[in-house]
Amino acid sequence: MKRKNIISTIAMLAVTLMVSGCSGLTGGSDSSTEDTAIRVGSKDFTENLVVSEIYALALEDAGYEVERIPNIASSVIHTSITNDEIDLYPEYTGTGLLVVLEMEMETDPQKVYDTIKAEYDEQFDLTWLDYAQANDSAGLVIKTSVAEKYGIETISDLQENASELRFASQGEFDLREDGLPGLTKAYGEFNWKSSTVYDNSLKYEVLKNDEADVAPAYTTEGQLTNKEEFTVLVDDKKFWPPYNLAPVIRNEVLEVNPDIAEILNNISSTLDTETMTNLNAKVDVDGQEYEAVAKEYFDSIK
Repeated sequence: MKRKNIISTIAMLAVTLMVSGCSGLTGGSDSSTEDTAIRVGSKDFTENLVVSEIYALALEDAGYEVERIPNIASSVIHTSITNDEIDLYPEYTGTGLLVVLEMEMETDPQKVYDTIKAEYDEQFDLTWLDYAQANDSAGLVIKTSVAEKYGIETISDLQENASELRFASQGEFDLREDGLPGLTKAYGEFNWKSSTVYDNSLKYEVLKNDEADVAPAYTTEGQLTNKEEFTVLVDDKKFWPPYNLAPVIRNEVLEVNPDIAEILNNISSTLDTETMTNLNAKVDVDGQEYEAVAKEYFDSIK
């Protein structure tokens, strides 16, 4: 009788182990399953690092395990997500339209978003979640004192007064179609008093040191919080497309974890251009660590 019971017990254990083994094979290695860390990527510059960290903190606060994969080059991050190396990251609508999809210029933010949302889903099996009002567009910055002297508020005003102004170029800006050549087609020739090439990282020092009057810029750069020194000119002919921030996520991950959409959409709803500029300034001007800036911001909105 004892021998019979032992044999029955061994048989039951064997069946249990087989069932457990099958379960492990079907669920353990899939990066999209609920009990696997969500891999949050970021590009290799301040703003993207800050926003990516805010995404990560929000997911952790909701109970997700998160793996952070920061500082991915802008030129390869789209490949990273399509190759299943990351699950989501912050992207810009203008980049999706012009760089990834290589489509024609469009300046209406909603049209850009609707286009890329549909194309990414169809071509790459990726979802664009809600976009933020934060718009990190290309632009032109002028010394505030110079803008006041000549009454310059728009790029049209700038073009009319270009012969009085010294331009701090960054080399490739003079050659790219979304730089001076395109601006010239939209606004007319910019006949600068002088044009000198400087490293992009030095442009604000160049302006402050009175070596130049105008420079290319991005509209959420932290230095632009100093409005006494710097003024961003209005793109009155809407030459540049919108570059609104939004999370891009793999459909496979979102299908298994649908609540991620609401979590990240709630973050996007809080980010406007002024907020993003101030967050960037805390890192690039005040010297704080991006992780600390992201945590302070997330704690203030959760």
